[in-house]
Amino acid sequence: MKIMQNIKRYSIFLICLFTLAFLGITVSVNAGNNDADSIVIGVPADRCPVFYLDPETKETVGIGIDLMRAAAEEAGYSASFKVITEKTNKDALDNPEYDIIMPFGSAIKSSSGKETIVTENLIQTPFTMVTKGDKKLPALHESHIGMLSSLAGGVETVKQLYPGIEITLYDTMPECVKALRSGEVDALMHNSYVWSYVLQKPSYSDLKVQPATMFSMDFRAGTLDTPEGRVVVDRLNEGIDKLTDTRKQAIVLDYTSRRLYQNDFWDYLFEYRYLLILGTIFFILFIIAIVHKQKAIYRQHEEKIRELTEKDPLTGVLNLEGFKKRVEELLVTHPENQYLLSFSNIKNFKFINESMGRKTGDDLLRFWAERATATFSDEEAMGRINGDRFAVLRKFTDAEQMGRDEKEVFEPLRNYFIDRGKEIQLQICTGVFAITPEDHKNIDVDRMLDYARMAEKKVRETLKTGYEFYNPEQWEKGKQIVDISGHLPAALQEGEIQVWYQPQVDYTSGTISGAEALCRWKHAKRGWISPGVFIPVLEETGMIFDLDSYVWDKVCQDLHRWNQEGKRRSVSINLSRSDIREDRSIPGIFYELTKKYDLDPEQLRIEITETAYVESPAFLIKTTSELREYGFQVEMDDFGSGYSSLHMLKEVPVDRIKMDLHFLTGAGDMEKSRIIITQVIKLVELLGMKLIAEGVETKDQADFLKDRGCQEMQGYYFFKPMPVEDFEKAFDKELDYDKRA
Repeated sequence: MKIMQNIKRYSIFLICLFTLAFLGITVSVNAGNNDADSIVIGVPADRCPVFYLDPETKETVGIGIDLMRAAAEEAGYSASFKVITEKTNKDALDNPEYDIIMPFGSAIKSSSGKETIVTENLIQTPFTMVTKGDKKLPALHESHIGMLSSLAGGVETVKQLYPGIEITLYDTMPECVKALRSGEVDALMHNSYVWSYVLQKPSYSDLKVQPATMFSMDFRAGTLDTPEGRVVVDRLNEGIDKLTDTRKQAIVLDYTSRRLYQNDFWDYLFEYRYLLILGTIFFILFIIAIVHKQKAIYRQHEEKIRELTEKDPLTGVLNLEGFKKRVEELLVTHPENQYLLSFSNIKNFKFINESMGRKTGDDLLRFWAERATATFSDEEAMGRINGDRFAVLRKFTDAEQMGRDEKEVFEPLRNYFIDRGKEIQLQICTGVFAITPEDHKNIDVDRMLDYARMAEKKVRETLKTGYEFYNPEQWEKGKQIVDISGHLPAALQEGEIQVWYQPQVDYTSGTISGAEALCRWKHAKRGWISPGVFIPVLEETGMIFDLDSYVWDKVCQDLHRWNQEGKRRSVSINLSRSDIREDRSIPGIFYELTKKYDLDPEQLRIEITETAYVESPAFLIKTTSELREYGFQVEMDDFGSGYSSLHMLKEVPVDRIKMDLHFLTGAGDMEKSRIIITQVIKLVELLGMKLIAEGVETKDQADFLKDRGCQEMQGYYFFKPMPVEDFEKAFDKELDYDKRA
């Protein structure tokens, strides 16, 4: 019996020992199995809210993470997620660090060409297009779509769904948006969950989702098609099957209901840009106002100092030093003005102070200053030199100005006491200096005042009153300049300027070969004005271009009319030295005229002078070269009249030489003159240029030129300049030289 009991006890002990051993093995196996059931899942991190890095924990989270973690747990896996470092999911498939990659829409080949296997669908992800504004999108199979490079794995799926679709990949979302805005692509494609996040960016407010283009794609995980890969996929499929739709939707809703997008610095700048711009404008205006106020205070301070140092305290006009300073400023800043500087004083002013009191004298001086300055502009000045002596810088505008000043200033001044019931008429002596152009360049106000004083002294010592000029010839010239330059615009408008023509003849054939265009001015008041008078004035005042432009246009009008009548002619026109400037394209001006009037450029012969060459040789050479490129004939005018003609002949590209016959008309050895002209004709012929002689006044001169080989001529022996009507009549007539001998 005892033996049986011992056997029974021993059996129970063995059973317990075996059970404990079995349980230990099971625990050990399970522990080993738990180590083997961990899985590394590679995911992107740039697709919030599907995959992204939590800004606080720096862990990878999102809809895709939670869905896959839930499926992995159901499959008995402990899932860890690792952000893929490869450019695309296709590249990541070949990396053994990952057990499985997501997301995929379908099975694709890896970058190395290996086949893959994918899990069951975790969820249907809605994909849609985004366009710029309300742009109408063409059919998807005809569209050019932009996508992120990280979506390259889904490109094949999209192309399978929509054959013919063109897809361009970009590394970042900003690059995608830039391509869309520039028109490189028609639309951008991504899943709707990502768009719900991306389009929260303020600067993307112009991008619009196109709901009509929405379609769904599977959301799967994938790995290489290997035995190990199939085991992982099969187990994950079991876990996916256990996920209910309710659980899936809860995960999606959890992320899509959050406001995950956080504005960065640039977003705030964009969102509040109008306020920032407005604030910046107000700030700038505030700064400008402060600066302006400070400048105003500074100007007031300067003005007070100037009043103390440069103004006469009694009359309020400038003192001597202030006057000299102001005169210099005006002459420098207004060289175009014709100025007169006067020096005036009241005869016997000392008697007024002694007999009527100093206050009366002071009132008189203040009256004088007030009457005079009331007629001034900002470009004029008055100064009290000392006592009753005043100096005035007056801008001369027209011949009647002296009369106006007499009536408005000096007459009331002379009658100052008479108008106040006292039979005393003042005597005023004035000396005037007419400022010359040279005075504008070399300014010496003391010298000008001295000249005006000398003229005033002459008036005073001859017991006269009124005014006298120190330089009357300059006064007359000044009046002439003002009259001519001031009246030119009206003269051009009213037709006072006329274009005349002086015919050029072929002496051998006895026909008119062309003409030179000249201008004549019949002034409304002065009558005919010689070109020798008004042309230098207009050159001096810088208005010659206005005159020349008028003449050029009139000549082109005449040439156009003659062409219409079937009478093709050529005309030489003058180019003033003042016309040739760096800021003015003379060749372009003439070209536009030929286009405007439908002319052949060869019908215009452009005459240039030696003076223009001396002043700006390089620019003149450039101008003449451009003229010839346009097809214009270029002539060297007045050849032989200056000192640089031969040098100019060597340097400047011209077509015809216009030889001045002063050699045959001036004083000196006539035989030498004939030799020089003969050699010039040969020289021009050797250079391959054409030649015309101007200034031909006698038959002997014409015959001499003809015998030496010069056929084209111009001068009073043949024709004087004439109006266009007379030129047209003379053109077709045969020349009778015998009657002109």
